[in-house]
Amino acid sequence: MTRALVLSGGGNLGAAQAGMLVALEDAGIRPDLIVGTSVGAFNGAWIAGGRSAGELAQLWRTLRRRDVYPIDLIGGFLGFVGLRDHLVSDGPLRRLLTQYVTFERMEDAPIPFHVVATDVLTGHDLLLNRGSAVDAVLASAAIPGIFPPVTVDGVELMDGGIANNTPISQAVALGADELWVLSTGHACGLTAPPKTALAMMLHAFSVAIEERLNLDIAEYAETVDLKVAPPLCPVNVLPTDFSQSGHLIDDARRQTEAWLQQQHLALASDRGHRHQ
Repeated sequence: MTRALVLSGGGNLGAAQAGMLVALEDAGIRPDLIVGTSVGAFNGAWIAGGRSAGELAQLWRTLRRRDVYPIDLIGGFLGFVGLRDHLVSDGPLRRLLTQYVTFERMEDAPIPFHVVATDVLTGHDLLLNRGSAVDAVLASAAIPGIFPPVTVDGVELMDGGIANNTPISQAVALGADELWVLSTGHACGLTAPPKTALAMMLHAFSVAIEERLNLDIAEYAETVDLKVAPPLCPVNVLPTDFSQSGHLIDDARRQTEAWLQQQHLALASDRGHRHQ
């Protein structure tokens, strides 16, 4: 049995994913491999490096918008008028990754680690598991139009969520037959549309890619052991708001703990029926 941890993208809702990871770690669930997309690649790099989910959650509690999406009026204007291909510099995110990722190259990760990015030209998803770990995670998180694309081995790459936001198919292709899927979901409880261009772009992006997860669950549910943790909903946190990370972590941890208990009870009941 090969156990994979599959981590979806979802921007600042990666805080909720950190809470889910704490619950899994407390339950003694350890992956044989990790596959992540976008913010799932960020969280996955932390776990793959041998650091605890509790430490990851603590980092999320300290993050603010400027640490990930530094608004630069001049840079935003240049992107708007077509003088560059992005609105936000990925410099702060690169510095964050350089500071916290404990392995320099993907193949050196203590737990086998794979991230999904999208080829800018073909739109196909690519699995990255060799070379610079920081570049791989940056490529996986390069939301088009917001962050610049990242060149890896001569190929321009953008956010993996475009092609495969919750990479169940990639985990299955890697030989996993027990998949623990942690989807961040999306801000499903908003009562009004986002007010800023950046927030609206991020929200639209997260809503558009949710359907792929449902399709993959339907496709693979009969062939592998899929354990899909329920995402938080309703969530009314705007995509650029990092001030609610603590609440997201705590709520997701409690919800995932309850879900794990249900899984345990269901397994025990199934075993009881088989022995009757």
